[in-house]
Amino acid sequence: MKGKLRSVILTAVIISSILLSSCASDNQPGPGNATPTPKPVELAVHVGSEPDTIDPALNTAADVATMLIHAFEGLMTLDEKGQPVYAQAESHTVSEDGLTYTFKLREGLKWSDGKPLTAHDFVYSWNRVISPETAADYAYMFECIEGYDTGKLNVTAPDDRTLVVKLVAVTPYFLELCSFPAFFPVRQDIVEANPDTWTLAPETYIGNGPYMLQEWVHDSYILFRKNPYYWNASKITGPDTIRFMLMSDDNAILAAFKNGEILFADSMPVDEIDAWRDKPEFNLKGQLGTYYVSFNVTKPPLNNPMVRKALVLAVDRDYIVKNIGKAGQQPAGAFVPTGLSDVELTKEFREVGGDYYDPSKEAYEANLREAKKLLADAGYPNGEGIPTLEYIYNEGTGHQLVAEALQAMWKEIGINITLSSQEWNTFLNTRKNGEYYMARNGWLADFNDPICFLDMWITGSGNNDAQWSNKEYDELIRRVKSSSDREERMELMHRAEDILFEEWILCPIYYYVDIYLKSEKLDGFYSSPLGYKYFMYTTIKD
Repeated sequence: MKGKLRSVILTAVIISSILLSSCASDNQPGPGNATPTPKPVELAVHVGSEPDTIDPALNTAADVATMLIHAFEGLMTLDEKGQPVYAQAESHTVSEDGLTYTFKLREGLKWSDGKPLTAHDFVYSWNRVISPETAADYAYMFECIEGYDTGKLNVTAPDDRTLVVKLVAVTPYFLELCSFPAFFPVRQDIVEANPDTWTLAPETYIGNGPYMLQEWVHDSYILFRKNPYYWNASKITGPDTIRFMLMSDDNAILAAFKNGEILFADSMPVDEIDAWRDKPEFNLKGQLGTYYVSFNVTKPPLNNPMVRKALVLAVDRDYIVKNIGKAGQQPAGAFVPTGLSDVELTKEFREVGGDYYDPSKEAYEANLREAKKLLADAGYPNGEGIPTLEYIYNEGTGHQLVAEALQAMWKEIGINITLSSQEWNTFLNTRKNGEYYMARNGWLADFNDPICFLDMWITGSGNNDAQWSNKEYDELIRRVKSSSDREERMELMHRAEDILFEEWILCPIYYYVDIYLKSEKLDGFYSSPLGYKYFMYTTIKD
């Protein structure tokens, strides 16, 4: 019925257009004639390759998060300065003890299919994330809410526009959490009717953000168009459609940018950085994140902390950042990166905590000697007895060059490794499932608090790729999340990071910077230190 009606209307529109065109001389607009319809504006960009998932509850990739913030929206969103501002919520209050948040949703909120969105949708969606059936890697982010341990969050909707949240302890970053994709609402009826496929088709991928899914051609592109039902649709000045090109080859990405096929590229070949550094299209921004190597601590000989420490000390980070990174990355001497505040807001967590080893060029030879001694003390003099180990990484020239450098550096202490490049989706699942020895990894802040780098290592966390477990560590993180005392929280987090480097469960390489190419034609674009890219206000100049 709807299909037939649409055909009739379309026919009428075409006939009307023909009649109007014939009435104007030279087909030019004149008095009484229809104004020509502006040509739809499309923006083609690159932020990543084929996603593993575009479910807000299941995604763990920063590039997909960029897509998600266009298709969905939480109670809060982040502004150009990275600060939380009202989005689906129009106001909130906090109880005197800081434990009860009451949000008032905007009036008339709708999903992208025009159906009403209510506070009950948030109750369902948040509980869905923590459900074992969902198996969301970010479920632990809801630990700050009462009821997490029981499987039913203390989140209620007294009416369609009111959401009440009870916290376990004062959580200074809770409003930031409410802007994070895992806290986005999803449609219960659609998700439950299509639990495995709802994200794959425009008819079922129903969101509440400024854009909505129009088409997904796998391994090619994902096309979003403006959502007419978005509460702030009139203020969305961005393009009519955004085409997210799904590309993994850095050289192909750069070629597409050069010829204008895309106007934004979130990666480029590292050997091209010097040539582009002084061009107006080249952008270098600070970013809260760490590039590191994951060790699978369950696999011998990586189950020995002495072996893991030897691998950490044998890395020449100065060489990597100067000859491969080439963008001002800072050699990492810890896991929590620079840029996050400590007790005193004028001091950084990293400044107070210091380094766990000296990552400088000057210290490399001494580190190398210590690494060799550690291997000997562990029963592997000059690496003897250690079989060839595999190092896996995802596609990208930068990752490949880092892998080759690590291969050469680890050979210096007698450890031989083979290198294996994997397609992004395969790589993510291989790492998550613990089906590896060593793997390229990286972590960007989810919000501005060190806990977002530390709570991922608790036992059973979906982001704990090391397959590591430590009861003392788990208890420290539990106490961090139940404490409202900032000084106590920071002290506990420093102790937790100490344990990470008493057991050497990972090998930090460098602290991230964000490199991207942006056409001079683009105005209104902004990015956050969390790695998200915002195109909904981006205009294209002629």
